[in-house]
Amino acid sequence: MSDLTVGPGTQVTLHFTLKLPDGEVVDSTLERDPATFVVGDGNLLPGFEKALFGLAVGARDHFLIPPEDGFGRPNPNNIQQIPRDQFPRDIELAEGLMVSFADAKNAELPGVIAKVTDSQVDVDFNHPLAGRDITFEVEIIDVSPARTH
Repeated sequence: MSDLTVGPGTQVTLHFTLKLPDGEVVDSTLERDPATFVVGDGNLLPGFEKALFGLAVGARDHFLIPPEDGFGRPNPNNIQQIPRDQFPRDIELAEGLMVSFADAKNAELPGVIAKVTDSQVDVDFNHPLAGRDITFEVEIIDVSPARTH
């Protein structure tokens, strides 16, 4: 058993659950394999990583991650107005519907329909969790030195 704790230069294996303030589970590894990442590799948002610093194997904890340290605040510039005729006629557009678009590099870009009129559709490209407080529950399974290439 190592006394290594989570911090820069470590690889971490953990189970996690993300919850909204009302208790709704947004994501969890509890029913699948635990997640493994290297601190700073970009697989976990920095605010979530920093909450883990100092935890050792066996630690169980929960943290309230505010929007500034999580998925950010909604940006009004991320709501795009798209002409209605740019959408296939056979798609039933409704507020709250998630639609997939391709960005300039042909990567998938999800957007949520915010408003529909006869001539225009407002699509919100903010992260669905932007502006939300997130409860981050964790159980640290392993902490090891990160392998360098």
